[in-house]
Amino acid sequence: MKLRDRDALLTGDGMLFRVYGYMHPKGAYVCDPEYASPEVFKSTNPRAKRGENKTVYYKFFADEGLKLIFNTFPQYAIYYEPLQKCVAGVNEADITEVRKPDVGLQQVLQKEPNDVLLKALNDLFARVLNQSGLKETDFGVFGSLLHDFYHPQLSDLDFIVYGRKNLDTLCRALETLYRDDPLLRNEFDNMKAVTSKDWKFLNYSLEEYVWHQRRKMIYAYFDSADAGRIVKAEFEPVKSWKENVNEFNNFARIYHAGWIKAIVEITDDKDAPYIPSIYPIQVKEVLDGPEVEDVTRIFSYMEEFRMQAKKGETVLVEGNLEKVIDGTNIYHQITISYGPRYYEQTMKVI
Repeated sequence: MKLRDRDALLTGDGMLFRVYGYMHPKGAYVCDPEYASPEVFKSTNPRAKRGENKTVYYKFFADEGLKLIFNTFPQYAIYYEPLQKCVAGVNEADITEVRKPDVGLQQVLQKEPNDVLLKALNDLFARVLNQSGLKETDFGVFGSLLHDFYHPQLSDLDFIVYGRKNLDTLCRALETLYRDDPLLRNEFDNMKAVTSKDWKFLNYSLEEYVWHQRRKMIYAYFDSADAGRIVKAEFEPVKSWKENVNEFNNFARIYHAGWIKAIVEITDDKDAPYIPSIYPIQVKEVLDGPEVEDVTRIFSYMEEFRMQAKKGETVLVEGNLEKVIDGTNIYHQITISYGPRYYEQTMKVI
């Protein structure tokens, strides 16, 4: 079985997972729990319901999915050798169905667009293809569109673009469309995009967030005549099959080495668009934390810090310092991830 980031996995007990990243142990996939059937989980969050006429799934928010797994469904906690602990994941034997975003998009496009969201999707997608010159097969869909429990009047358009070269082409096309197409604009072209956002990061302001998000280009507002509303759209980067190499190393070990705040220069951004986002760095100054000589990269699992910086830019980063031992190769990395001091973490261009 060969899967990649954002492929969806269903299990027999009503759980729906997203394959998470590109580093997976043999016979299993590290995953993010995304949805559960009402028989398994009920949420009081009004945003969690999925389904137009009746609730067919509830979406997990924050750490709800992880708590459910570790408290009730331990079979979805797989042992991850490098960390010497369990993480959320699914063994291949527990997978009852795989839903792939590229296949899902083709199924959506083959449908008669008999509701306003599908009409909006076809309209927006035609504009993007025409401007970019990319092919239908360079894209996919995820979320409620992939699982066919979207709400025509409420749901967003969640696309995937496969491959770094295609992503770069798409971003240039979107930049042109934001400028020239009156129905399309960058979601983050002003602060209105975050007026209702419950912002908790301590070292990363909303203004800084909006500036970084704006230049990523992958978040759009589409003024759809068919939907009669502004439809939010995004284009999530996922590696192409040629780029999709499982980098899991059963023999590597990762150890917590403290907390660090540093000014660094980004020396490569090839893997910046993906999860995890990997940024090779050169440390310019350690502002707080252990003084170690071999901090070689930022390793981020957080979508807020994907595509966050470009090669040659100077960044302020704050997060967990980890020591990586891979045979005779020993180095440190700054890891930005879920866990204690979550909202103290930051990565921003300065």
